[in-house]
Amino acid sequence: MKTVKIGNLILGDKREIYVQSMLSVRRDDVEGAVLQAKKLESAGCRILRLAVPDRDSVNTVYSLKENVSMPIVADIHFDYRLALECVAAGIDKIRINPGNIGDDEKVRAVAHACSAAGVPIRIGVNGGSLEKNILAKYGGPTEKALVESALYHVSLLEKFDFDDIVISIKSSDVKTMINAYRRLASLCNYPLHLGVTEAGTYKMGVIKNAIGIGALLTDGIGDTIRVSLTADPVLEVKAGYDILRALGLCNTNVQFISCPTCGRCQIDLIPLAERIEAALDGCKKNIKVAVMGCAVNGPGEAREADIGIAGGRDEGLIFKKGEILRKVPYDRLFDEFMSEIDKL
Repeated sequence: MKTVKIGNLILGDKREIYVQSMLSVRRDDVEGAVLQAKKLESAGCRILRLAVPDRDSVNTVYSLKENVSMPIVADIHFDYRLALECVAAGIDKIRINPGNIGDDEKVRAVAHACSAAGVPIRIGVNGGSLEKNILAKYGGPTEKALVESALYHVSLLEKFDFDDIVISIKSSDVKTMINAYRRLASLCNYPLHLGVTEAGTYKMGVIKNAIGIGALLTDGIGDTIRVSLTADPVLEVKAGYDILRALGLCNTNVQFISCPTCGRCQIDLIPLAERIEAALDGCKKNIKVAVMGCAVNGPGEAREADIGIAGGRDEGLIFKKGEILRKVPYDRLFDEFMSEIDKL
């Protein structure tokens, strides 16, 4: 697998899957862009992209580079001069499709500028932007169409000896997205950026991305992810880490498990579990926390966790690394449990 350096991060070595997002403020709101970028960085965003549709937007690149430390990606369509200006502004990566910016000389100019500055290029293909001849060939935005388009754009850069390339081939159809990435991974060794594009609002968007991104990461495919949502981009970052935690690919956040409850449960488990999970939001401890409702599965799961609760009759047992610490009445269970977590 080829590795690509973006800022201080290395994509392709499989040591870490990087969560990224994109600014959603107006392109002329530089102050708002910086404020949102800082919030995203605090939430754990590792790579940040912004739209650069005109020369005025390049000013935002300068401001972001001065105010946040995560790598910044410029999203550019059609105008190769914007790519050159962003490279001059210190951008860490360019997202551009070489076939959309004009003739060979324009592609050469971008490739040479990026090469000289050590700036990689992400080729971003999606089902809504395929070339007409490819759509006609395959009868629509199929997985084969997406892959052929991506490899075509790659060839335009390779022609000028440029191979610091990251590829994404997103689709709003989850099955198409999964099949396209699997096909692409078998045909090239470039780092891949994963995501389901136009996935929708938070509820369904998280489900679609969890299925698509999760299936590919389970296959060992993917180096960086974006959970695209019609929502606050901070929620994209949190959802990205939730997906990584569910797959055991994130060691800087809490892994939280709780049972679905049944007729055996004799404590009010749902509000307790929700309260504990909310209290742990943002916690960077690499721990497994179990909140279980009864003595059937509870003690076993709690023993497997770093710390856990197994419910009883209006009370709970607190376990720590497999050992029972004490029995606690329900009304004190939250406070005493969180106190034990603070000690870890």
